Amino acid sequence: MLGPAMRTKSNGSVARDTTAPSELGYAMPAEWERHEATWLAWPHLASDWPGKLDTIRWVYTEIIRKLVPGERVYLLVRHADEEALARRYLQQAGCPLQRVRFVHHPTNRSWTRDSGPIFVRRPEPRPRHAILQFHFNGWAKYPNWRHDRQVPVVAARLLRKPLFPVIHKGRPVVLEGGAIEVNGRGTLLTTEECLLDPEVQVRNPGMTRADYEAVFQSYLGVQQVLWLKRGIQGDDTHGHVDDLARFVNPHTLVMVREPNPRDPNHRILEENWDIARGFRLPDGSRPELIALPMPAPLFFEGQRLPASYANFYIANAAVLVPTFNDPQDRVALGILSELFPDRPVIGIHAVDLVLGLGTLHCLTQQQPA
Repeated sequence: MLGPAMRTKSNGSVARDTTAPSELGYAMPAEWERHEATWLAWPHLASDWPGKLDTIRWVYTEIIRKLVPGERVYLLVRHADEEALARRYLQQAGCPLQRVRFVHHPTNRSWTRDSGPIFVRRPEPRPRHAILQFHFNGWAKYPNWRHDRQVPVVAARLLRKPLFPVIHKGRPVVLEGGAIEVNGRGTLLTTEECLLDPEVQVRNPGMTRADYEAVFQSYLGVQQVLWLKRGIQGDDTHGHVDDLARFVNPHTLVMVREPNPRDPNHRILEENWDIARGFRLPDGSRPELIALPMPAPLFFEGQRLPASYANFYIANAAVLVPTFNDPQDRVALGILSELFPDRPVIGIHAVDLVLGLGTLHCLTQQQPA
């Protein structure tokens, strides 16, 4: 069963139909395809970055400063005072504000990848976009999520785009954007740990592999779903794929590897690598696999942090890569620079950012052109 599309009218009301987005020609573009904008939410929850919130505001400022040469930024702020605060940081850093649009909406957290609007696009009869609203429930772990769940609705109203609430067998489907990765040519990548574990952070009780694949086909327009096993140590989301493996073009997959056999990530990542070696794309070809290193383990108050170079963000004007004051920073930046010859690859200091248990990809959500 499919959910109704909510089509925004000029008066702000919505019309509904029950046609699947894929039946209307919609599919999710790849991240490296041209963007209209990037969505972010200004950081405000001090408990996400203990003692570091002011530092994180400067990290956000640097992210936005690197984005605006190539695209608009929609920046979610809770109210006028927060907009004024964000403006001060951006102006002090010399960031031009002409391409920053402040969107007033209360948010619980700042992880826009997981709660923000997921855009799909259809090319014919003329280019058109719609927004998907997966149900967000705080990663099936935290109680503060109800404002964040409404971000796709806010985006659809602001942009006057159709909104498709994602429904399967009569129930809203829980999914975070960091749980999926697409190549824009019909393939989606995810993990069994995140979506199929029957006991930990259960997003959709009773949903099977076949159920998820039906949802992805109907709403994201994919032809096949490739499943990895487990996520990295310290991953608060229990297996998000954007810390593990990313498509950098339709046929190339970068995957983090850990050579130290004493590191708990070693076995996890080697198992995923072995699985990926058997992948086939819809045309029958095997994706090219490129290894990315892992930084040395980072800890805070005894908890391992999910530091990963795979959590990069592909923008129009740059590829932004988290760095960790680690010798492998240079290696990761070099590998990605060779894979993205059409745009600069820029490191963003993320030692403080990862205290929130996520970095650049977790914070951003692309709006395709």
